[in-house]
Amino acid sequence: MSERMNHQSDKALQLCTLGGGCFWCLEAVFQQMLGVSQVESGYSGGRNPNPTYEEVCGGDTGHAEVVRIHFDPTKASFREILEVFFTIHDPTTLNRQGNDVGTQYRSVIYTHDAEQMKIAKQVIAEMAHVWDAPIVTELAEAPVFYPAEDYHQNYFINHPMQSYCAFVVAPKVTKFRKIFADRAKK
Repeated sequence: MSERMNHQSDKALQLCTLGGGCFWCLEAVFQQMLGVSQVESGYSGGRNPNPTYEEVCGGDTGHAEVVRIHFDPTKASFREILEVFFTIHDPTTLNRQGNDVGTQYRSVIYTHDAEQMKIAKQVIAEMAHVWDAPIVTELAEAPVFYPAEDYHQNYFINHPMQSYCAFVVAPKVTKFRKIFADRAKK
């Protein structure tokens, strides 16, 4: 059974959890996508409960920086979300995205039900023909999600001129808006 939101007005929403480097990049892009109602930055896949940013960045907790995406599947399918995901990060670099290096920056899809797992396997197989190197994206059932500290939420929106945002996040948002113009919020 698909994990659903508890709020009465959010009954139709589904969740997906993705990691592809720094969570600021994924959050900024998916906040732009039609059908996505909320994106939360956080940590999943590690050993310690309630990790802090500093602990995760230390690389010893096993957590990945991830985003938990709340989406309306009638407006954005899980497959479409994964197509965007595989376009805005490099799924062929193990524990690395650009200059961000460590297991916390790994490429990962955490699925919330059997249907998501099936679709993720299909999309990974399809993407294997697109990339020149093997895809190393981890695929697993969604573990516990720990929200990141408040200052990480909506980071790009709140800090667009910060150097990392200007030079790393903004180009990913621009790429998304160019390639997926039909899926972008106006």
